[in-house]
Amino acid sequence: MTTDAGVPRSPGRPRSTRADEAIVDAALDLLAEGNTVDALAIEAIATRAGVGKATIYRRWPNKVALLRDALATLKGPPPVPAGHSIRDDLVTLLGPVGSHEDPRATRIMPCLVPEIHRSSEHYRIYQEMLEPRRQLMRDVLRRGMASGELRADLDIELTMSLLTGPVLLQRLLHWHRIDEHDLPERVVDAILAGIAIRP
Repeated sequence: MTTDAGVPRSPGRPRSTRADEAIVDAALDLLAEGNTVDALAIEAIATRAGVGKATIYRRWPNKVALLRDALATLKGPPPVPAGHSIRDDLVTLLGPVGSHEDPRATRIMPCLVPEIHRSSEHYRIYQEMLEPRRQLMRDVLRRGMASGELRADLDIELTMSLLTGPVLLQRLLHWHRIDEHDLPERVVDAILAGIAIRP
């Protein structure tokens, strides 16, 4: 069988985007309501989504794979640096740190911290979620080192922690009484004062 465009279609019924979204939303809703990752059952997700367990397993091989995709939707796609300015690219990458458009994230993400510490599998999932964003920042910092804008002996991993740590801490805990609207710019400028090559 072929589609109208003449492209062969895989056998079986086409995958429903609506079902995918319902399953992901169900998983996130249950986490936001206080269910732990370990206690969350595929049966409960299926019931909340209004689908059968088989529908979930046709899409994800196990609960871990489903939760990885569901949690990734909370963060959305990583920002794309323009590539014109090291400073501006770092500000772009720091902009979403600790902030989420989905209100469920503020209830889910803090609860994941103990889960990550208790389970090496959950820790691995968390690292996989963050790695694409980390790599973008590594690429920007390496570009600055190659161009001579940043110090050649820069510790990239430490610098990423110095950049993201203050923004994440402030946005999650409101650690200090400061204006947060331009926080990424101020953090980047403070760090660049130490890692940039001075004329």
